Amino acid sequence: MVKLLIVDDHAVVRSGLMMLLNGKNNIEVIGEASEGDEAIQKAKELNPDVVLMDLSMPHGKDGLTATQELHALMPNISILILTMHDDEEYLFRAIHAGASGYILKNAPHEDLLGAIESVSSGNAYLTPSATKVLMSGYLDRVKKGDNADSFAILSEREKEVLEWIAKGYSNKDIAEHLVISVKTVESHKSNLMEKLGLKTRPELVKYAMKKGLLHFE
Repeated sequence: MVKLLIVDDHAVVRSGLMMLLNGKNNIEVIGEASEGDEAIQKAKELNPDVVLMDLSMPHGKDGLTATQELHALMPNISILILTMHDDEEYLFRAIHAGASGYILKNAPHEDLLGAIESVSSGNAYLTPSATKVLMSGYLDRVKKGDNADSFAILSEREKEVLEWIAKGYSNKDIAEHLVISVKTVESHKSNLMEKLGLKTRPELVKYAMKKGLLHFE
């Protein structure tokens, strides 16, 4: 039996998911939470196999932060992100935070059941659109002729800034961590994009993943 904890700030959504999932495909819903801190506490009390985690919970700790903290505290629990955000930056940040899977709220019920089964077995699950994002990023880099030399031309400080960007930190946060000005961070970011031939922050995240700057357990 797969023990499931549902985390969403909307009571109606939680009730609907419970009715949909409880008793299906060997799933038992053992609890629910409305925000991140409550989710972590319930996970400690109930020790679920899978946590079904929403990202946007404005009246408490958000899903990304809760995922990161819960993964650090209880790495044996699989966290499946269930969200409306079909956005590559959210996807990469969720993976880096320790999520085992990422699926959209508009996905068919059968896909959600399959995703829970997959992550409970220790496998990863990505919604088809997320898989397409990853593949697209890889193919784009291949077409651009990306190789080891592109990383070699970066300064040590630029590599540091790239790593913090990839982890989802804002320019202000990076400046505080590295004890430099926000203007200097923006300058390093601009230089990174010029040297690597990239145009957006998500492209920098993809590049960092390819170069092994993000480490997943």
